[in-house]
Amino acid sequence: MLIFTYLCDYNRPWESDPLWEKIMTMHSPTVQKIRKLLPYACLAAGFLAIVHSSNSMAGATDQAKRIHDRIAGVPPSQAELADMLAIMDPDNDGVTSAALAKEAALAIPLNNKYFYNVTLKQWITPWTNEEQTVFAPLNDYTATAIGLIASEADFRRVLYDDVLYVGASNLSLPAYSVANNNHYEALEALDVSLATALQASTQSANNGGALPANATAGIMTTRAAAKAFFVAGTNRAMLRFTLMNHLCNDLEQLKDTTRPPDRIRQDVSRSPGGDSRIFLNNCIGCHSGMDPLAQAYAHYEWEGKEGEEAGHLTYKAESVEGKYRINDSSFKWGYVTTSDLWTNYWRKGQNTWLGWDPALPGEGNGAKSLGMELANSNQFAECQVTKVFKAVCLREPESVQDGTQIDTMVTTFKSGYNVKQVFAESAAYCMGD
Repeated sequence: MLIFTYLCDYNRPWESDPLWEKIMTMHSPTVQKIRKLLPYACLAAGFLAIVHSSNSMAGATDQAKRIHDRIAGVPPSQAELADMLAIMDPDNDGVTSAALAKEAALAIPLNNKYFYNVTLKQWITPWTNEEQTVFAPLNDYTATAIGLIASEADFRRVLYDDVLYVGASNLSLPAYSVANNNHYEALEALDVSLATALQASTQSANNGGALPANATAGIMTTRAAAKAFFVAGTNRAMLRFTLMNHLCNDLEQLKDTTRPPDRIRQDVSRSPGGDSRIFLNNCIGCHSGMDPLAQAYAHYEWEGKEGEEAGHLTYKAESVEGKYRINDSSFKWGYVTTSDLWTNYWRKGQNTWLGWDPALPGEGNGAKSLGMELANSNQFAECQVTKVFKAVCLREPESVQDGTQIDTMVTTFKSGYNVKQVFAESAAYCMGD
């Protein structure tokens, strides 16, 4: 192609040009082909140059539209597009930088109503139910996560803080209730921007004294999470889905058969089907780490029937829920839960790669301290960044360059745990996709 471009300069004195002399000494059939193709190649080169020039001039506009669409989910208005271009392309030369693109993303689409009402709601809603479906109404889990992002708060609080986002007091809404979801369904029906319609409150101030501040743990103790993950069962579901949603790993990826089995409960048979090898090579891998962590939820229960909306979360500080002792005859020598003391056995062994915070003790009582353990891991930060990347770029991170970008965004995210910054950086990185 370089040769054709070189030869397409019709003002060049070919006869005295050393490159032309070299071409003329090439094998005769090759020279003939070059002579025949030269006029067409020159036309093609010219056409491509025009197209490239046109794309270059239109680049910033297309990229601004793409950034707005990926973040807000809707095309920008003419006024929004003009405002974005004023930031992205101040010289009006069709070229922008990632830094300016990020600035434009933060200023325009990240303040758009649909970023909160659609993009974030659809991003978060699958975390709130076992089916991982997006087709669920707004609830206290989703609203609290959206509220933390909208206020640019430290997103680690989503797993441990006494925080709850409710509808603003100036809106005509049913009062928040621990017994139903009417408050949030009415808020969603108003179709107002959740960026301004949500206001920060606390769980302990809204549950009638049923849940003291020291027993709150961010979204894990919201009504929606309790309804989905504390109902029936053994409370292991809360740990499993928290790991999936906030550390981006299911138990299968974290299975480690080298951890001691001393905290595995009585309901786990040590010889399923009469074969102890199944336990030693499979069951122990999950339960040895999961059971001592899920002990943090020993005082929580969902009072309501599975699959039904009615019900509420209960917390009994003085007693362990009976579900921790069900099927105790499966292995009567197994661990008997007597408190909510949890221990992180994954701080040793192969799961050290999750990047546990050395400043934390690795054990504690209750869901709040467990939430701190999870939220301060490096994997928590990497998980949020990767999820945002996939949501904005519409693909998995694949290349070495993508990996480098993820690492850079994780470092930036950990400086303040501001999710909006990650959306802006991801959009700027993928604006050319």
